[in-house]
Amino acid sequence: MTASDRSRPDDAPCTLDPVDWSDYRATLHALVDRCVDALETVRERPWRPVDDALLRAIALEDAGSGTGFDAVARDLTSQILPFHSGNIHPRFFGWAQGGGNATALMAEIVAATMNSNCGGRDHGAVYVEREVIRWTRECFGFPAGASGVLVTGTSQATVLALAAAREHALNGESRARGLAGAKRLTLYAKEGTHNAVTKAAELIGLGSAAVRWVPLNPATDAMDMKALAQRVARDRKTGEQPFCVVGTAGSVDRGSFDPLGEIADFCAREGLWFHVDGAFGAWTRIAEAPWNALVDGIDRADSIALDFHKWMSVQYDCGLALMRDEARQRTAFAARPAYLEPHHVGLAGGEPWFCDYGIDLSRGFRALKVWATLRAYGRGTLGAMISANCRLAARMGELVTAAPELTLAVPVRSNVCCFSVAAPEGTDASRLNAAIVQQLQLAGDAVFSTTRIQGKTVIRAAIINHRTQEADVEAAVHSVQRACRDLVGS
Repeated sequence: MTASDRSRPDDAPCTLDPVDWSDYRATLHALVDRCVDALETVRERPWRPVDDALLRAIALEDAGSGTGFDAVARDLTSQILPFHSGNIHPRFFGWAQGGGNATALMAEIVAATMNSNCGGRDHGAVYVEREVIRWTRECFGFPAGASGVLVTGTSQATVLALAAAREHALNGESRARGLAGAKRLTLYAKEGTHNAVTKAAELIGLGSAAVRWVPLNPATDAMDMKALAQRVARDRKTGEQPFCVVGTAGSVDRGSFDPLGEIADFCAREGLWFHVDGAFGAWTRIAEAPWNALVDGIDRADSIALDFHKWMSVQYDCGLALMRDEARQRTAFAARPAYLEPHHVGLAGGEPWFCDYGIDLSRGFRALKVWATLRAYGRGTLGAMISANCRLAARMGELVTAAPELTLAVPVRSNVCCFSVAAPEGTDASRLNAAIVQQLQLAGDAVFSTTRIQGKTVIRAAIINHRTQEADVEAAVHSVQRACRDLVGS
């Protein structure tokens, strides 16, 4: 008899349910209390490196016998919970990772209880997802005929969007015939566009060489529209088939925005699919002025890839592939074997099914945490939080500019601030910036990341956490200054 079965009668049916539901209820209540305690005291719990004690605690040598609910609950809260990835902490500026929210925590418990498969069929979860997509569609000014599907994140959403664009460019023939005999398809994105575009090009059979990198306009860090036109014309002249332009709404490294309206005009003239990489920056759509104007023209896109788990503060993972034309999305993905034949009534009803809009048949109930977040906070509060993050980034830029040890690398345009130490002569600024970032992470002072601008490593802050306050920004910059003085002095 295993440890988890010690109180189970010998003649009891084999099941994974608790023998004593009252004991399980008490264990779960205590676990929830400890999770809430962890959120309430999150300022006291920055990122910490994994240690040998955790590795010993999570070892599964004893999984053959099992330990039972109480022991697992203790391990979850005492061993695993402290080793979060840092993004829930208010001084986490390292990458564009949202901090989650308390309402979505409640939704996750309910979603796990329901254990819904949202690939299709007629049950409540799919209606919640449709409502989330409807709300988002209207938020971004897409027509009633638009469609979408919730996915793991923008990386997967980009694959879906570019696959639909490829199918549209090849008249719906590539699913059956592949790319043999077709002209070489080419797509266009500015330098620094997220690597998800390259991966998507590889996964849909075009290869990374199909991506044409368009240089930046140095004055705006945005796509150079003249260079875009020249590259499209050159590819057509050499017999290739341009099919898509990717506009960036919030570049992951610098927080810059492409001129989406101009790209929409260009794509309309040239007959090209217009896709927007809006992983986090698309949500400036609901921010206050002037930041909401950064995405003017996004309503004219053919597809948008975006995340809820970044600036909308929904727990990981949840992204969305949103497409203007439902028929084009279904053409790219719909497929029903006999065992998935739909019916008008019963559980096999509920058309349309989400499995016809992407690659997943087995899909979790991601929509519930999004729905709960929207219902609890509303567009106004979420937009105000996004605006506040942009103000804090601007404040960080002011502090950097005022600090004699530091210098801005590029102007602050949204919620990203990139800066460098003003290294003394003979000091490698790139190495010093990287050392400062590592030192502050290990000390628990703040989490920054690095990126490269004009060939040099700089310190990067993406302010995307609803818990971050002005005092956090000030303390983080002061920590950089102290670390800079310490490292230069040593």
